[in-house]
Amino acid sequence: MTPEEFIAVNTAVARAPLVPEVALHLASEITPIWQATEAWLKERNVEPPFWAFAWPGGQATARLLLDEPRRVAGKRVLDFAAGCGIAAIAAAMAGAAQVEAAEIDPLALAAVRLNAALNGVAVATPEGDVVGAACRWDVILAGDVCYEAPMTAHILPWLRAMAARCEVWVADPGRAYLPGRGLDPIARHAVQTSLELEDRTLREVTIYRMLP
Repeated sequence: MTPEEFIAVNTAVARAPLVPEVALHLASEITPIWQATEAWLKERNVEPPFWAFAWPGGQATARLLLDEPRRVAGKRVLDFAAGCGIAAIAAAMAGAAQVEAAEIDPLALAAVRLNAALNGVAVATPEGDVVGAACRWDVILAGDVCYEAPMTAHILPWLRAMAARCEVWVADPGRAYLPGRGLDPIARHAVQTSLELEDRTLREVTIYRMLP
């Protein structure tokens, strides 16, 4: 079974509450997709199915881009740790000149490709870890990336370095490892969530511009 076939079998087309303009292949039930991906993981060493959900940070970022397309219109955009690709798709819909989605999980990249096609937009999905790459973007979008210490320690120095060369947005719903300095808030959105995924039914997401 290919990644695309696995996603098609284990998801349904749905729309996130805050961003009804974007259709996505999402898990309709949490436990079955998690168990199915664990079996896939044993065979292929892939990550848990974070790509199967529209997380609060991605929804808030997508909402801002669709409401204020001038922020990315004509620009080169990277959706970093893109998950389902909702922010990348919104950037393309907002008129970005070029959009890339970065993920280390091949299933996530396949999900982004399927979701982009579903919405009739072009999103590039280069393979590999972009952390450490030279800047080739005007805007980097990073939603829900500060949820665990190793991940945050790996990405933050690079994102800080990128912030000296382009705009870096961090959309955070109150994750434990968000840095306490060097962030300038630019927007806020309340996002409906599930108690199966979060510890509450509503998350207040702040989108910050990262300072170098």
